[in-house]
Amino acid sequence: MTAITARIADGVAQIPAAQWDACAGTANPFTSHAFLKALEDSGSVGGRTGWQPIPLIVDGDDGTPIAVAPAYAKSHSQGEYVFDHAWADAWTRAGGDYYPKLQVAAPFTPVPGPRLLLRDASAAPSLIAAIEAVTQQHDLSSAHATFVALDQLPLFEAAGWLIREGTQFHWQNEGYATFDDFLAALASRKRKAIRKERATAVEGLTIRHLTGAEIGRREWDAFWTFYQDTGSRKWGTPYLKRSFFPLLGEAMGNRVLLILAERDGVPIAGALNLIGDDALYGRYWGCTEDVPFLHFELCYYQAIDAAIARGLKTVEAGAQGEHKLARGYSPVPTWSAHFIPDPGFRRAVADFLVRERAAVERDQEFLGQMTPFKRG
Repeated sequence: MTAITARIADGVAQIPAAQWDACAGTANPFTSHAFLKALEDSGSVGGRTGWQPIPLIVDGDDGTPIAVAPAYAKSHSQGEYVFDHAWADAWTRAGGDYYPKLQVAAPFTPVPGPRLLLRDASAAPSLIAAIEAVTQQHDLSSAHATFVALDQLPLFEAAGWLIREGTQFHWQNEGYATFDDFLAALASRKRKAIRKERATAVEGLTIRHLTGAEIGRREWDAFWTFYQDTGSRKWGTPYLKRSFFPLLGEAMGNRVLLILAERDGVPIAGALNLIGDDALYGRYWGCTEDVPFLHFELCYYQAIDAAIARGLKTVEAGAQGEHKLARGYSPVPTWSAHFIPDPGFRRAVADFLVRERAAVERDQEFLGQMTPFKRG
């Protein structure tokens, strides 16, 4: 058997962008070198944030990466959207140290995507083995790959990782040419309700879709205010630093879509999206003026408009939110994979996941019957 050598870098900034992106591809912007480096350069990860970047790299015979993983040493479970606080409490009560743990993820980003970034698909088992080795050699409690793309799930299953199922709500583009085409697929009552919501939300406002160089300092300043307001209400302290947003715009502005609502030329609300090859990803929202239904308009309906205009297949509007059902977003499963070296702890978590999955799938079946689409 050929020995595989993996290495750890101090951050994605230590890896040439072309080499990283040759592994990551272009489909998902959140695993791109530009996105992850903007998190590092802004101080949103690293330092005392509890997200210490330690990307793992497997090199090929030519000395360049054939597989990489966006990995982080975590000293807490915040900003992950796959909740393991009960696991941490149980392990602590048993006398163990749950933190630090190893997280393979796009930080603060509940977006399904590849977690094994592969220039050579045959290197996947070696990269998983490297993640396991780092976990065990450093006596970490566990490793977690969150929001794993469905096509990579078998790779983790083959390695014996535990699989966890969750639920999000995504909008699917069934070949619609216009928003009215989408509305035509809905039951009459739901269609009328959405039209009424949209009219109420935009009354007296101007909605602008901005990307690339159209987003300047004025727009980023406004959005930072919106983000702080939402973040302080949801998390207490917003995860992302002020400089992250303009860094993101500079590095990958053509993949950023900022939707602003303005009253008399002054932005009062905004929603930030990233554009993938096949999907529009809604990420952050905020406002300085409380307008009925404006959240739904900017985050859900305007996102649908943008996806239709770009020919994108889906809109992924973030974690949770059963209120998305009435707006045409349907429940879909999400997946994470978990490596737990301790046999007893692994058995306990595995038993919990069996019971949790049954409940999650019952909920998905129930929620699927609540969508606003015509029956039959």
